[in-house]
Amino acid sequence: MESIFHEKQEGSLCAQHCLNNLLQGEYFSPVELSSIAHQLDEEERIRMAEGGVTSEDYRTFLQQPSGNMDDSGFFSIQVISNALKVWGLELILFNSPEYQRLGIDPINERSFICNYKEHWFTVRKLGKQWFNLNSLLTGPELISDTYLALFLAQLQQEGYSIFVVKGDLPDCEADQLLQMIRVQQMQRPKLIGEELPQLKEQRVFQTDLEQILEGSEGSGMMDEDEEGLQRALTLSRQEMDLEDEEADLRRAIQLSMQGSSRNVRQDTPQPSSTNVASEELRKRREAYFEKQKQQQQQQVDPSGQVSYPCERPTTSSERLGSDLAGDSMSEEDMLQAAVTMSLETVQNNLKTERKQ
Repeated sequence: MESIFHEKQEGSLCAQHCLNNLLQGEYFSPVELSSIAHQLDEEERIRMAEGGVTSEDYRTFLQQPSGNMDDSGFFSIQVISNALKVWGLELILFNSPEYQRLGIDPINERSFICNYKEHWFTVRKLGKQWFNLNSLLTGPELISDTYLALFLAQLQQEGYSIFVVKGDLPDCEADQLLQMIRVQQMQRPKLIGEELPQLKEQRVFQTDLEQILEGSEGSGMMDEDEEGLQRALTLSRQEMDLEDEEADLRRAIQLSMQGSSRNVRQDTPQPSSTNVASEELRKRREAYFEKQKQQQQQQVDPSGQVSYPCERPTTSSERLGSDLAGDSMSEEDMLQAAVTMSLETVQNNLKTERKQ
């Protein structure tokens, strides 16, 4: 509908908008219509003067304001009618008995001018479709053929005066284009007074929607932060649980080793196997074997011969010494070997004390 010329309301220049929307162009200005109104006023003054310039009616006429225009921009039906005569157009009252006797279907007409109080607007056929070109609307309003008669009847009930425009209207681009195509209107235009509150309401709604979306995004960020914090806390708890399990395991091993030592001899002081380093174990091993060697040298058979102990399998202590010499054992193996060596040392000492 962009090709349809449609002037929107400015001040009280509805008569100008009505004429230009009818003719589909900027044919009339307020100055031109004012000139027509002044010409009509002069013609009326001349007719009143025929009764005498000194008559009371003439003096009263001069004191009254113009009936064809006012300072707000209103123009009378006489101004509109005279403006259309320039284009060879004539206005006929739609609900007059003379026109009704003709029995013409409104669909077969070309255009109508409607007036209520001081407002004028045009209803015109462009191509094969009817349009309401009211300047108080935000744009042209499509009227179906079946609705046209009902629309005009409704206007009459509301007090409108309807005039049929007779004659050939000037050619226009919209009429030529709409002769070839038909248009559809998905949304009807609104009154200009209703558009502004609606736009304001839309802006307020959009602002509220943006605030809600921003709040949702902020809440989403808060949720993401909280989720990340929750994951960090979970991992921290898992690490703490793992450390606790490892500590419990070390304590269990230590208690188990201490319990084994107490079962051999509770009053025998035991070395702290958990704190024995590999170097200390090596030194203890060397001291132990040196002591064993000295004892063997001191033992003499009653016949005066030195007695040699019988051959025996390699002990865990000796295995520990050979392993430690190579430093190939793990820390747990060394720890277990140290415990075993301590137990063997205690057993050997007990045997020696019994022999003595």
